[in-house]
Amino acid sequence: MLARNAESLYWIGRYVERADDTARILNVSVHQLLEDATVDPDFASRQLLAVLGIAPDDTRDLDVWRLTELVAYAKDNASSIVGSLTAARENTRGAREVVSTELWECLNATWNAVPDRQRQARRTGPHSFLSFVEERAAMFAGLADSTMSRDEGWLFLVLGRSVERADMIIRLLLSRVQDRLSSPGWVTVLRSAGAQDTYLRTYRGALDAGRVVQFLLRDALFPRSVFHALRLAESCLDELDPTRSGRANEKAEALRLLGRARSELEFLHPADLLEDLPRRLGSLQETIKEIGDAVSVQYFHSSPWVAWRGAEVSL
Repeated sequence: MLARNAESLYWIGRYVERADDTARILNVSVHQLLEDATVDPDFASRQLLAVLGIAPDDTRDLDVWRLTELVAYAKDNASSIVGSLTAARENTRGAREVVSTELWECLNATWNAVPDRQRQARRTGPHSFLSFVEERAAMFAGLADSTMSRDEGWLFLVLGRSVERADMIIRLLLSRVQDRLSSPGWVTVLRSAGAQDTYLRTYRGALDAGRVVQFLLRDALFPRSVFHALRLAESCLDELDPTRSGRANEKAEALRLLGRARSELEFLHPADLLEDLPRRLGSLQETIKEIGDAVSVQYFHSSPWVAWRGAEVSL
């Protein structure tokens, strides 16, 4: 597979997952701001922007509407929902030869529907727009599962989706590490991750900060946990690695970083999970960034760009 196509598929997976996770997080936050009069809109909005890595455009107080403009509708920000959808669509358009027609039509139709959905959301509230994004991301995932061969293209798409999912869940947990163990904010974390119902069934309704962190970080069966995402990304890289059948057991940098992060979570004692949690999450987030850089170097930009000089044709 051409490196440019592999890179496009990797970033398609990342951008669609980013749009989906951002819509989930923003949807829950908007409901909280509208329903709970005790929450300071400016503080809560700035906290969310810090989680998503989005800088506020000025020093004015933030409210639900300005927060939605920044996180959902800002076209020039690749971390916003519209920016992520636009980037995913452009990457898909550039890799049409390796993407199924159904996937292209799904992303293209979503992108074309965004302006009308934005106008409607500005009149009636952001919930309809955010639900639309979640539904279209779910449709994209279903179409990818049912229309793509399990070849290298599929592996790069799932790799990108898994890396982005791990990063977003870590960001979500970092937003609550200073909360009390009994804070209702932990319910918000579960709802933002789409994990509330599954968590309640797993732990029979018992809400506890330690269990929430355990579930979102280390659960082996929940597909949106960090451990599950890292294990899936590791499996993709292992299949993509041409030297995996060798006897030396040497790993490429991205696979080594993924294996180390996954094993640290897997063999961590549950009693030590909340100990120094901010540092642990920060270290994991930095590792995710290093994994992305290593994947880029190994598969997309393995050699620096060369500018040829002195080879001009003399007439």
